Amino acid sequence: MSKGLVDLTAYDKVDGAWKEIGLAAPARRALVDAKLLQVSDLRKVSLDKLKALHGMGPNAIRILVSEMKKRDISFRTGK
Repeated sequence: MSKGLVDLTAYDKVDGAWKEIGLAAPARRALVDAKLLQVSDLRKVSLDKLKALHGMGPNAIRILVSEMKKRDISFRTGK
């Protein structure tokens, strides 16, 4: 693999939960890079931190918030 390129196939092994709920690849990669591998992991971060992740757009935020509401999970409050 050339220097500076990322092996995208490595994400396929760990982003299944995000694929299931319909997130686009950039958002899935951002979550995996942040060590957030399933919906329940989102309780570890604030909404502001999630929005700040590179690759996390408004549609991904809407999907994630909706999934969290379904599961009665809340974002971390504060920083």
